[in-house]
Amino acid sequence: MAVIRYHVGSRLSEIAIYNGTIYLAGQIAEDTDQDITGQTREVLGHIDRLLGEANSDKSHLLSVQIYVSDMVHFSGMNAVWDAWVAEGNTPPRATVEAKLANPACLVEIVVIAAQRA
Repeated sequence: MAVIRYHVGSRLSEIAIYNGTIYLAGQIAEDTDQDITGQTREVLGHIDRLLGEANSDKSHLLSVQIYVSDMVHFSGMNAVWDAWVAEGNTPPRATVEAKLANPACLVEIVVIAAQRA
């Protein structure tokens, strides 16, 4: 089977698909002037869009890793996540505090999902 990639750049691809499994690059907000809730909403919007391009959606999440720049943002991020995640389809998830590459970014989310049948 071939690996399929979308939005390929010199440093990374936004999407890689192999054998029906979708791997997304870490998603960050473009508008870093937003607070944690705004950045989280934007990031989840990017994830929705990319999963749609790959024939999937948030109900097909297999695993999620969330990086927050400071755990002070944990509850704000969770409030947006809880409203977004597909009820009954919550994926395995890890959330850690991490120094992100861009200090203005408050959250980065990495997703692995299954394609729709």
